[in-house]
Amino acid sequence: MKRLFFFLFSLLLATVASAQTGKKLSVKPDPAKPLLSVEASCGKCKFGLPGKNCELAVRTGMDAYYVQGASIDDFGDAHDKDGFCNAIRKAEVQGEVVNDQFRVTYFKLLPASKKEPEKNNTGN
Repeated sequence: MKRLFFFLFSLLLATVASAQTGKKLSVKPDPAKPLLSVEASCGKCKFGLPGKNCELAVRTGMDAYYVQGASIDDFGDAHDKDGFCNAIRKAEVQGEVVNDQFRVTYFKLLPASKKEPEKNNTGN
């Protein structure tokens, strides 16, 4: 009986611990911070950043950074025809570059234009 109680308690504890969520993105931009217009896409597939996995990245000018605080899957299937691994999209963001990553506090993906020219730095 003690083993069953211990097992159930451990299972409950593991469930509660895994349900913890990180800091959520702001729904509205902070008027005290600059709103940046960036290109958003897969850092590996479209921006040529080093890495083994498909991860969300933003590019301003010639500089591209992996995003910390939002996932590539937060915006749909990355491998869909208009997903981040196949398209570069415009976005409005707020945040800062820390340790060569963009820590995002606000992220708004703008509607895709009809014929948006794609840039691919990886030669694919």
